[in-house]
Amino acid sequence: MANLGFVGLGVMGGQMVNRLLEKGHTITGYNRTRSKAQWLIDKGMKWADSPRAVAAAADVVFAMVTNAAAVSDITDGPDGIIAGLSAGKIFVDISTVSPSVSRATAAKVRAQHADMVDAPVSGSVITLQEGKLSVMVGGRKETFERLKPVLLDIGPKVTHVGDNGLALAMKIAINLSLAVQMLAFSEGVLLAEKSGISREVAVDVLTHSAVASPMIQYRGPFVLKQPEEAWFDCNMMQKDMLLAMELGRQLKVPVPTTALSNEFLTAARGMGWEKKDFAVVFDVLARMSGVEK
Repeated sequence: MANLGFVGLGVMGGQMVNRLLEKGHTITGYNRTRSKAQWLIDKGMKWADSPRAVAAAADVVFAMVTNAAAVSDITDGPDGIIAGLSAGKIFVDISTVSPSVSRATAAKVRAQHADMVDAPVSGSVITLQEGKLSVMVGGRKETFERLKPVLLDIGPKVTHVGDNGLALAMKIAINLSLAVQMLAFSEGVLLAEKSGISREVAVDVLTHSAVASPMIQYRGPFVLKQPEEAWFDCNMMQKDMLLAMELGRQLKVPVPTTALSNEFLTAARGMGWEKKDFAVVFDVLARMSGVEK
């Protein structure tokens, strides 16, 4: 069993810690709002008062936060993770940021004689709870091999994709498709509905058809009822779409469906739905189609 640390105990981060606790690992955690971590403390997670304290207490430190600014907040400065690292420790960043930002952070970590990998995941809260999450890892192969047993306790599919930053490139490539698929699914539901088929029947047929990817199967029903707490809200999805478009610009790869789907996320935010799950693009398209929710 490993001595782990975890910074950022939101919806996904908290569920990862819960899963790792159930696997018998020792975990020291930190979250900006302690009350959100109380359920994990009650389950046996140790609490630390700063990201630095987490890094000092653990051999492997995980972090999962919202964006590059948040990564800087938890890693830099006298109370940051990097200040608590020492030789032999590993920092595993699960956050989705640009590959260049991640590589810059890795350079700071290695200056402390520690090592870092980027390890974004593909899946949802349900995927994680069901033990079906996949993990991509970018970094040194020998560090990956050390981490692999712990990562397999998070999800059954763990893949080393290459050097630092490349797992993030892979994650961005995956996430752009989520919004594109959701928009296409919404078009299909609305065409069926305006033809005279009930929305419930259309959703049922589509989620059991050839177009039903795993994402459509678990998120498609959100066009009938949004979850009480967004699995992945519009702000977060748009951040990833912007990362995809920027990476496309850098690599000279056109991403036209990404750009179009991004505009529907902007519209959703303009309608006040930025905190709703990104499946709310259906409601944007429904309103444009003259269909009541």
